[in-house]
Amino acid sequence: MTTGPSGHPGPARPVVAEPTRAVPIDHFSAVHLAAATARTLARRCGLPGALPDRAAVVASELASNIAKHATGGSVYLQALTHGEGLEITAVDRGPGMRELERCLTDGYTTTGTLGAGLGAISRIATTLAIRTRAGTGTLVCARLAPPGRTADAERPLGSLCLPAEGERHCGDAVSFALTDRGLTALAVDGLGHGAEAEEAARAAVRCFHRGPDADLPDLLTAANRALRHSRGAAIGVLRLRDTAVDYCGVGNVRAVLLSPDDVGRRLSGQPGVVGWNMPPPQVRRLSAPAGTTAVLHTDGVDQRWSRDPEPFLLRLPPPLLVAALVHGFRRSRDDATAVAVKTPQRLR
Repeated sequence: MTTGPSGHPGPARPVVAEPTRAVPIDHFSAVHLAAATARTLARRCGLPGALPDRAAVVASELASNIAKHATGGSVYLQALTHGEGLEITAVDRGPGMRELERCLTDGYTTTGTLGAGLGAISRIATTLAIRTRAGTGTLVCARLAPPGRTADAERPLGSLCLPAEGERHCGDAVSFALTDRGLTALAVDGLGHGAEAEEAARAAVRCFHRGPDADLPDLLTAANRALRHSRGAAIGVLRLRDTAVDYCGVGNVRAVLLSPDDVGRRLSGQPGVVGWNMPPPQVRRLSAPAGTTAVLHTDGVDQRWSRDPEPFLLRLPPPLLVAALVHGFRRSRDDATAVAVKTPQRLR
């Protein structure tokens, strides 16, 4: 019997998650593609019964809203990286929703259609997070979990991991582990692009899951041994416990602590490459009062996002924050990953 990240028995899942699927909604035909992708991924995630078809409805409604009302939007789909289930996120640069509560009511429509929309999504989804701002756009994240796994969908953390445009392989990877020592989040950026970078990143994740409760320097030291015959990687690791965050990183993976009103700390990894010339890893412990959001991201996300972010961005819940960062600040020629976790994070 295998166990998921929450420690509960569950179906076997790959240790290394697949990259996020991105469906740009640049034409109404993309609505069908989003729905079909959701159904396929839901089945691959092992969602039982009618849940794959319901996932397709959620993706279709979110994509339709973008096609009808917004521009510059995409739907992102992935298996939950921290439990059992599927996550469907939509981001756009449209006019926003002026009457969010009315939009969440079944039957409400502004286009003369049946108006199933967000009302249907709120009934289907295990959890639903929406933030909108007039003149800027809307972010929606719907999570679908199988019966008995609601806690997996409720955890206040999020991640997106996208390959560079035109690449089949993704050299970035992300993973989480919940142990007695707290929540540990990992972000990996294999050097370069393509299959060799992907294999380096996957090797780092497999190594992490052999002992995720180890001290952070020991995690990086083990990864350094595991990646000796690869092209190497940049790795950042965060561990949350109570009101503190421990950070340990080597290479170009950045950590940022956010309050609802400001950017607290910005940290870069130590110079070096895990697997090649890694220095002795050092841990930095930072205060993280309740309500702090800790972010890890690779250099495929432009670090300028954290220089003077608007309050709207600072106050986004983790699943929507990572979507906003990857959608709005991604360097399309590079693999891009963002991870966000909000304190406190209690084990379930």
